[in-house]
Amino acid sequence: MSRNNGTNHPAASPLTVVSNLADFGNDIATLAELQAKLAAYDAKEAAARAIGPMVILGVSAAVALASLPVILIGLADLIAANSRISSGTAQLIVGLSALILAAVAGFLGVRGSVRSLDSFRRSREELTRNLSWIRTVLTYSGRTVGKRRV
Repeated sequence: MSRNNGTNHPAASPLTVVSNLADFGNDIATLAELQAKLAAYDAKEAAARAIGPMVILGVSAAVALASLPVILIGLADLIAANSRISSGTAQLIVGLSALILAAVAGFLGVRGSVRSLDSFRRSREELTRNLSWIRTVLTYSGRTVGKRRV
């Protein structure tokens, strides 16, 4: 026979409480495992999506480094020969123009790399849902269905 404890619903037996806690602990462990698997999947997907932008960054950096000395000096000499400015001024103008172009290419590569992390949105949303479920279970555990507070 169960005791009433002054409420309208009977007291739970210690065995039921332990069983419910064990089930809840198992559910939490399962959710943690699934959350970790989803994060690993999202990390793999993010890495796969980042390959293209990273290749673009690598190629643009290699091209910029390999061709800058030859092209820029040649262009500066051409400008200096066809205008009334010194060779040094022409080299400075050409160097700054090349730096601006490299900055634009780098910006585009970084922007593409940042977009590759969008797949972690799923993990974040699922974690939010799981935490909400845990809060609900903790809030309403031990209450009968018709006795919930709003």
